[in-house]
Amino acid sequence: MESRIKAIHQWYYERKLSCEELTRCYLQRIQREQPRLNAYITCTQEHALRQARTVDGKLSRKERLMPLEGIPMTLKDNISTRGIRTTCASKMLHEYVPIYDAFVWQRLNHQNAVLLGKTNLDEFAMGSSGETSYFGPARNPVRVDRAPGGSSSGTAAAVGGNLAVYGLGSDTGGSIRQPAAFCGVVGVKPTYGAVSRRGLIAHASGLDQIGPIAATVTDAALVMDAISCWDKEDATSLPDQRISCLKDLESGIKGLRFGVVWEYHHGITMEVADALEQAAEALEKLGAVRVELKLPALQCALPVYYVLACAQAASNLGRYDGVRFGRRTDRYDGIDDLIRRSRGEGFGKEVKHRILLGTYVLSEGYYDAYYQKAQTLREEIKGAFYQAFSHCDFLLSPTAAGTAYRIGEKEKCVDHYQTDICTVPANLAGLPALSAPCGFDGEGLPIGMQLTGPKMSEPLLLRVARSFERETEGSYQVGKNWEDQVWNMN
Repeated sequence: MESRIKAIHQWYYERKLSCEELTRCYLQRIQREQPRLNAYITCTQEHALRQARTVDGKLSRKERLMPLEGIPMTLKDNISTRGIRTTCASKMLHEYVPIYDAFVWQRLNHQNAVLLGKTNLDEFAMGSSGETSYFGPARNPVRVDRAPGGSSSGTAAAVGGNLAVYGLGSDTGGSIRQPAAFCGVVGVKPTYGAVSRRGLIAHASGLDQIGPIAATVTDAALVMDAISCWDKEDATSLPDQRISCLKDLESGIKGLRFGVVWEYHHGITMEVADALEQAAEALEKLGAVRVELKLPALQCALPVYYVLACAQAASNLGRYDGVRFGRRTDRYDGIDDLIRRSRGEGFGKEVKHRILLGTYVLSEGYYDAYYQKAQTLREEIKGAFYQAFSHCDFLLSPTAAGTAYRIGEKEKCVDHYQTDICTVPANLAGLPALSAPCGFDGEGLPIGMQLTGPKMSEPLLLRVARSFERETEGSYQVGKNWEDQVWNMN
């Protein structure tokens, strides 16, 4: 499957349609599909049309466009946008309008990206299904009775349903990759620090990363090149030593070694296992060499992740008290009652659950037993990856143990947490990882393969994914009729 972004630019240059016409097409699709998918929380129609007219002005003067200029896109609604409501899908922030832009939106806005709106998510990015949103669950564009994954549920649903060409999500433990897998699109979690987190409303500061969700690998590479650079105002941003993801995208993978780790395959369905084996064989056909590995340290990744993530979430969300930040309750008796009622009314069940768990593991008498031990095990997991990459260039694994499940099917918290079992190790180690479509199950639901590499190896991972996409002729992506959808509405 070829780049949608490049195809749209070609339409512009050939005067087949204007940026404003294309933007109106996408706005009409959002209006029509929103009741079915609930992908958006806020639609920014006026902003999008204003930006589109700016791009059309450049085209009328026969100026060349920047790589993402004039492309209709979306942002997860935990990424700050000045003057545009940013809710985190929570009652606590449902009327919050930031006074500054996130760094990534500054970068895209500079390129005249056409922002269609802010997309749905699990409340405060805490969830794996898209079901914890105050604004109701987003739905999978492949099958609307299925969850789109989380927490970047709306972004993946919008891209998979052709309600945006690409979008930005955030990934704390798989929140870009898992919904990308469930919706049949490409999702990239960058190296920790490769993309600035400034302006991202925090879930777990030591794990969060912003990254792209796109329909094709080339589009994901174009977005990565636009947003990954040093930000002097973000203390976690890495020095600017970037390598273009687009430059060697078509170079092939002959001679590369890929690791297949036994621990990643524990508990996955037979259909996912078969799809992964076929993907491995396709990589071998392209000249890559398979290496079998065992990384026992990964078996403790899930509990380590939830101890650390919940602890950091409890710390980050402590500011929402109805006094300094967040929605304030209407009736209260004293300051303590104000804080209790504001938090009780403003936070949903899953957020409260994680705050309580995080507060517990940080409390006196339990800090060493839980949080400190989890930090120690996190270092062991980092060391295991370091050893693995001495034997191979990247790892191939499932993105999720199964395909998209029915909305409401997983009632217990632990059932949701288990869906992150394949994705959390990369966050704990701060490594780049991506999900790309690699098959379908018996019901036609997408299956994703995960590629994980050493720090700053995003260009390598995207090159591998592009080689696979080219070899399989993009047959596993959803929405192949996206051009027809645009022209039929134009």
